[in-house]
Formats: sequence, structure tokens, C-alpha cells
Amino acid sequence: MSRTPATEANAEALQRGPAAASAALAIEDLRLAYEGPRGTHTVVDGFSLGLAAGEIGCLLGPSGCGKSTVLRAIAGFEPARAGSIRLGDALLSSTQVHLAPERRRVGMMFQDYALFPHLSAAQNVGFGLRRLPRAEQLRRVAAMLALVGLPEAGDRHPHELSGGQQQRIALARALAPAPALLLLDEPFSNLDGATRERLTADVRKILKAAGQTAVLVTHNEAEAHAMADRIGVMHDGRLSRWDAPSRP
Repeated sequence: MSRTPATEANAEALQRGPAAASAALAIEDLRLAYEGPRGTHTVVDGFSLGLAAGEIGCLLGPSGCGKSTVLRAIAGFEPARAGSIRLGDALLSSTQVHLAPERRRVGMMFQDYALFPHLSAAQNVGFGLRRLPRAEQLRRVAAMLALVGLPEAGDRHPHELSGGQQQRIALARALAPAPALLLLDEPFSNLDGATRERLTADVRKILKAAGQTAVLVTHNEAEAHAMADRIGVMHDGRLSRWDAPSRP
């Protein structure tokens, strides 16, 4: 989509410095659909939610319910057929506006970590910081490694790290560019039960320490309750509830 004054203004709204590092998310009446051999197939319809800056939200539901499609739309990989997605002051998606993914300041963390095997942990964390001066890159990488509890792991390569440590490095890499919003797509699914339980609590603490607004997608109810400030239960492309979980 070509740039318009509206898309330029939205991009500028996401580049206002540290204050924009954590922003509120608002989705209103979102509809997402694919064109197939039998015509238009609606995947998500009438989807609305609000997430305050610094909160962690979770979309909970079985495979095929549309939760990952919502995540892709927030990231900019799926166009809105109706409704809108806003992040802070910026309109990311509507029927008239579609801000390119690289201009949204939305970070993603995937279930397979996607670490570069030939790069050290520090180089992986700093991969998205190449536009910064070298000294600033080093400071930011060191800060992120400390934040995820691996300050001494910078010289190690992914194959020298455990699954849980690899996940922490992937999280540090996602946080390093200071995204306005972080998306986590089933980030614990490749871990064993004990590691998953431990890392779920640890990742929540890390995100809270960073003041990071985030949206998690999972099919695991215990994981959702341990991680999120708000949980949305999805079924057949619709959000049936959007509530705070009960905690002891």
C-alpha cells in the first residue's frame, strides 16, 4: 500500500521516543478473511478488545479458532476487511489504512525461537539494533541479557544453551528494539512441562520489569492464567470474553 499522509502520521506517532515504548492496544470490530476457491472465507469477525499500556493480554483457544490470525493482523501481515487496530495514538489497520509491518514497532517472539545458529547470544540479541551506534548497541545488548537473567551468556552460541536459555535469548532479542507492543505466538510449546511452568512465571516478571505491553497466544489455560493480566477466550473467530484472571 502506498504511503499517505495518514500512514505517515501513524508511523510518526510510533516514533516519539521512550514514552512510546509501551502503548495501549485497541481493536474494534475487526474482521479478517481469506479469498479461497469457494469465495471469501471469514476467519475472524466482530473482534474487539482493549489492552492498557504495560498489560499482558492473552488470546486463549484451540487450533483454528483465529487467535494466530489476529496476531498476524496486529503485526501487519493480514489486512483488515472491517474494523480497526490502534496502538497508542497510531492507527495501524483499517479499511483505508494499512501501516507496513516494519513501521509498526511491533515485535514478535515465535515458538521455535528462530535464533541464528552461527551468531552468539549477544549477536542474536543485537541483530535488530544495527542502525544504532556501536556503543549504544553494546549497552542495549548487555541490558537485555541482564534483564533475562543471562548476563554471562553473550559469547555462547544457541547450541550451547538449554531450551529455556534459548527462549530467554529470543525474548531479549524481541525486547531489544523497544517495541511498542510485543506479540508472543505459543512461545512455550516446545518446552517440557517443568521448564514451561518455570519460564512462564519468569517471562511475566521480565515483561513486567520492562513495562512491556504484550499479547500472548496459547491453547494452554494454565499458561494463560499464569502470564496474563487479561484473557480472551476465542471460539470460531469470535471473542467470547475479555476478563482479568483470578490469582491467589
